[in-house]
Amino acid sequence: MTVTLAEIAQVAGVSVATVSRVLSNADYPLKEETRQRILKLAEEMGYKPNLIARSLQSNRSHLVGVIVDRMQSPFSAATVEGIQDGLRNAGYSISIAYSNRDRDLAIEAIDSFYSRQVDGIIILNSWLHTYNDPILALQDRPFVFVNRLFSNCIQNCVGPGDHYGAQLATQHLVDLGHQRIGYINGMQDWIEAQNRLSGYRDVLAKHALPVDGNLIRQGDWSVNSGHQAAQELLALEERPTAIFAANDIMALGAIYAVQEAGLEIPADIAIVGYDDRDFAAWIRPALTTIRMPSYEMGQAAARLLLKQLAGEEMEDATQVPGKLVIRESCGANDVKNAG
Repeated sequence: MTVTLAEIAQVAGVSVATVSRVLSNADYPLKEETRQRILKLAEEMGYKPNLIARSLQSNRSHLVGVIVDRMQSPFSAATVEGIQDGLRNAGYSISIAYSNRDRDLAIEAIDSFYSRQVDGIIILNSWLHTYNDPILALQDRPFVFVNRLFSNCIQNCVGPGDHYGAQLATQHLVDLGHQRIGYINGMQDWIEAQNRLSGYRDVLAKHALPVDGNLIRQGDWSVNSGHQAAQELLALEERPTAIFAANDIMALGAIYAVQEAGLEIPADIAIVGYDDRDFAAWIRPALTTIRMPSYEMGQAAARLLLKQLAGEEMEDATQVPGKLVIRESCGANDVKNAG
């Protein structure tokens, strides 16, 4: 049977209006002891709010649309979990749509969500590289981009701290004594590739190590490109003693290339990747890498959207730092987490 506000009020010894104000989190002067007693009774009695009535009263649906760009992405599930956990405590539910990196599908999902009166939209985006029409339609409502930082809506963006993550990886290799560190970059027009390259260069400059263009190779995030780039680095007259790849998949290609050349990892060449995909802990040697903060970015996106819904002042982009996960491939003597 449905528990009513009147039944809670009777047990609590207060008015129905008081119970309503407490359960709707209204700003109303009330003793904290009374507030906590009402909340506890509501939980014990199994009270379920009437969402339709609450929506009519607040002019909000308490529903957030989440658009996921790739169903098979290893990061999407953790990010969505972070979003859901971050919104649940505020009384919001989520509805999910997949765009599969198709602009038309993304626009279709946006229109569908707005027709269902969602209060805001969160887009998990790893494919849009410019923020322009027709995605500009989002600006009329609260929205958040996850994994992309767009200068013309920077306050609505949550991204991984790619620059900082690359600094962590490069600094770790410098701390291990490496002075010639090769770098395999991702696609040049991707902002994360630019930021990771910048982090790598900054650490070398900090330690007065030469930023040698011959040690920087261009990949496209694939195993094949990592394999080819590593082969080119190994063919240098003075080859690097370590390679930092901008993602784990290219690092995997680099590992294959080093092993095919008859060299040992990490004795001859240390390898560090980026993302901490599932396979990173299971390949041999296990891959040292930067862990992508997917769940934490989801939580940050939820907080940012809630700030918009509350009318709070927006700040600059939210960047969530990753974490250095030390395993066998870098040659560190012990296995630990840092960062």
